[in-house]
Amino acid sequence: NIMSSFSRRTFGLSLAAVPLAACGNGIGSTKSQEIDARANATMNYLFSTFPASEEVDRKSTGKLIMPLVTEGGFFVGGGYGRGALRLGGATVDYYSTTKGSFGLQFGAQQFAHVLWFMTEEALTDFRRASGWVAGADVEYVFNDQGANLRADTVTTTAPVVAVVFGQAGALVGASIEGQKYTRIIP
Repeated sequence: NIMSSFSRRTFGLSLAAVPLAACGNGIGSTKSQEIDARANATMNYLFSTFPASEEVDRKSTGKLIMPLVTEGGFFVGGGYGRGALRLGGATVDYYSTTKGSFGLQFGAQQFAHVLWFMTEEALTDFRRASGWVAGADVEYVFNDQGANLRADTVTTTAPVVAVVFGQAGALVGASIEGQKYTRIIP
């Protein structure tokens, strides 16, 4: 029965096409310009507020700028943000970050962060990973209150240096540990 097999095949293909059609490929979108504008404002704020960060920036091989990450939770928590990977001052890729957590937590916060890749190897590992997770190899340059850059930051041998700043909200101790970064097309 040709008609019933054609109908099933057509039905099956149309069901498969629906999720694909729902996936935006970013063509014609202005999201990349939004991310770049926010990344520029974030770096301007960072350099004007913490001038020593410029030296770290000059020594790095690349940086991931996450202008706005929102986290919240009530026993179960999560977070999300989008940002830009820059090499030599130019955006080369866009990334999202996600984080999930369980346990005693209550509140919400928004913050920005920058990851500086201090070695080519660290940058290459980040770019090749299908989902890079921030872990123990990341050195933080601010304390939990977002105070001053530590004096040894510019001489660090850590492969990845992170700064978390602009913290606002009820959660204390913003951290990127456990954040997963994935390349996106905005």
